[in-house]
Amino acid sequence: MTDLSHSRNNVWRLAIAQALAGANSTVVFATGAVIGHGLAPNKSLATLPISIFVVGMAAGTLPVSAIAERFGRKTAFQVGTACGIAMGVIAGLALYLHSFALFCLAMVFGGAYASVVLSFRFAAAECVAPADRAKALSTVLAGGVVAGVIGPQLVTYTMYLYPPAAFMLTYIFAGAVALIASFVLAGIQLPHTPAKADAVGGRPLGMIVQQPRFIGAVVCGVVSYALMNFLMTSAPLAMKLHGHSQEASNLGLQWHVIAMYAPSFYTGKLITRFGAKPVVVVGLALIAMSAVAGLMDVALMNFWVALILLGVGWNFGFAGASALVLECHNAAERTRVQGLNDFIVFGTMALGSFASGDLLDRYGWEVVCWLMFPPVLIAFATLAMTRGSARQPAVESPAAK
Repeated sequence: MTDLSHSRNNVWRLAIAQALAGANSTVVFATGAVIGHGLAPNKSLATLPISIFVVGMAAGTLPVSAIAERFGRKTAFQVGTACGIAMGVIAGLALYLHSFALFCLAMVFGGAYASVVLSFRFAAAECVAPADRAKALSTVLAGGVVAGVIGPQLVTYTMYLYPPAAFMLTYIFAGAVALIASFVLAGIQLPHTPAKADAVGGRPLGMIVQQPRFIGAVVCGVVSYALMNFLMTSAPLAMKLHGHSQEASNLGLQWHVIAMYAPSFYTGKLITRFGAKPVVVVGLALIAMSAVAGLMDVALMNFWVALILLGVGWNFGFAGASALVLECHNAAERTRVQGLNDFIVFGTMALGSFASGDLLDRYGWEVVCWLMFPPVLIAFATLAMTRGSARQPAVESPAAK
């Protein structure tokens, strides 16, 4: 197989695995707060399972980076899918036993799986020539369009199959989906130790993180992902509290996830043509508009519009921020810099996720929406500070050699 064929095979397998893994994350976000509301000893802890899921994402980023550097990305991917399978089994058992603590434990494994999945976009970018990196990155993210269909439908058709324990079979099936992803990833053709050859050289992390471009990339990535998670975590429970059905909530989450990933068919082209910064700016503006839609009314359509705008805004904001990260390092620095970026993004996300349930319980949906605006303004200001900052040389890929 030629290098070009290897590259295409890798990108498409990563996109398929992204679709399957994204379905698992969608299941968590669609059901986590609702399950928490039913199992938690205190209703203010309803979103704790999702918060722990996010903590698992943050905690998994640096170990995943270390495993990828020592044993190769392919090994890290298989460790991740094993965590996804574990999440399904443990969560299913937790729901059978009606155990809130055990369900929270399952979310740790689910978050670890999600942290591995988020490295798919960088792996795809490294598989192709530098000129095709943005396109490869967005192709993998586009796999989430399928996730937007699989995840909510998985919930809808399995949540009441075993009436004594609602959602139990949903998580068992989610574990099976992770198993399928492991077989898909087994066929990728990546170097066994992709980062070992690059380990010599490179600047200290302390020097890299002082770059205005890196600071802007991280802040925009944090705001895009944290606000998306903040609002999405609260929305299913808010819909339930305002009298909307679980099926209506599932449909809203389905269109939200589709909106998150469908623009990826074009985001890479937009980044290539206009640059990452303008794409990030549009993304942040759409995220702010989602909060406006949420503030206008608590009708079902307002929730859906807010979730769709939030999804598109996340896509532009996060894909653009990820492309900015790729401009901040060279080949010798890539694993450390990407791992640090994801650790900061998901570590900060966890704070917002922990807060969302309590804020919703204490103050309601309107306050949750109002709190979206200050971080967006901070991101705009930080991005403006990166004007004129220098890029690092493009990451060399196997396809380019």
